[in-house]
Amino acid sequence: MQRRLKQAFACISDGSAGRTDLDRLVIKATSPDDVPMSERYVHEILQIFSMSPLSIRAFSLSFTGRFGKTRYWRVALKCLLLLHRLLRSLPENSQFRSELIWMRSTGLISLFPCHFRDTSSSSSEDYNLFIRAYAQLIDEALDCYSLNNKSQYEELSDSYSSRMKEVGRSLEFLPQIQSLIDRVMDCRPTVSITRSFLVRSAMKHIIRDSFVSYTMFREQIVLVLDNLIQMPYQNCTLAFGIYKKAALQASQLEEFYDWCKGKGLCGSYEYPHIDRIPRIQVQALETFLGGMWQLTESSTSSSSSLSSSTSTTPPSPSLIPSSSLPGDENDRQTIDSMTVVGTTQWEKFDGEETKQLITLEDEENVNWETLLESSVCIDPYSSWYDQQRVNKADGHDEKMDGWKVQIYNPNQFNPFYQPSCNFTCR
Repeated sequence: MQRRLKQAFACISDGSAGRTDLDRLVIKATSPDDVPMSERYVHEILQIFSMSPLSIRAFSLSFTGRFGKTRYWRVALKCLLLLHRLLRSLPENSQFRSELIWMRSTGLISLFPCHFRDTSSSSSEDYNLFIRAYAQLIDEALDCYSLNNKSQYEELSDSYSSRMKEVGRSLEFLPQIQSLIDRVMDCRPTVSITRSFLVRSAMKHIIRDSFVSYTMFREQIVLVLDNLIQMPYQNCTLAFGIYKKAALQASQLEEFYDWCKGKGLCGSYEYPHIDRIPRIQVQALETFLGGMWQLTESSTSSSSSLSSSTSTTPPSPSLIPSSSLPGDENDRQTIDSMTVVGTTQWEKFDGEETKQLITLEDEENVNWETLLESSVCIDPYSSWYDQQRVNKADGHDEKMDGWKVQIYNPNQFNPFYQPSCNFTCR
């Protein structure tokens, strides 16, 4: 009789009377005691999800009521632990994740901002800060890629388009991982609550997930840096922002891991090696992007100036102020009076046009050997053209007289040349 009364009192105190099996599992898994949550409840809930997908909605409503109404930090912390374990045990495209995102959008569940307030401990403020930071971490994990998704490690294709597509996905994925790592570091508990067994259990789950997050980040950032030269300038700036933040975040994460090791959270062999990014590498990458920006600007300005020059008329010299030109006043007046006229037709100038080297009449029939011989042997400095006019004026029709073999004299046009003389010495 006494045993039945105790069971009835326990059912009334935890509210399990009249509830389904799923509700009782949630209540038992989040009991208000210092005993850590058993993995048995997680496996039983997952088994119910696999047998009845409609039970996901019932679990979401049960979790929302349990987490939203409690004022005990132990119950709230176990609720977040249960939700965390279920998210990591289910695939990314599961209905459970979609259901939680839908309930968050409708306001039925609020993980960030979290309105939990503890009233059961003297260190209520410290527990409030820790639970709110943990809830924000889970809230961002809903929007992030699943840490257990192995498709991110698929081998890249050799084509340029496939590589750029993979790099584009990495540029969207890396900031989310960096944000998750920041949320992990925000979950550092204060000294007053570090000794709590439940807090230490939750920190172990949080830290182990950060190991996976950092390992994925390190692999993805290497992929981006290997294809940095082939990426567009806008993607390069995004990659530089990620790389610059990673340099700062690496030192913060290493300090956080050192603190966790000092508190005995997880084994020392589990922690990954943190790759510190030297400041000189960040400066070198910034200089490289500056050079890319200058090349982009120069190519853009040259193309725009070329298009503007082809579409507009050339400027007139009258637009140049006369005060900026050298010379006296007369020269400036002359320059000011000049105008430039653009035309696409040939202009004829006054004076006699330059005649051809060899002129032939229509009735002449000269073979090509004669033309070749005359073009080689004719003297360009002789007044052959004038002699032809004189012959025509005198009635002479000796057109072939000018086609004579000329002897080349290199001293003919040297005014300082004097013929050699023989002097007789006495």
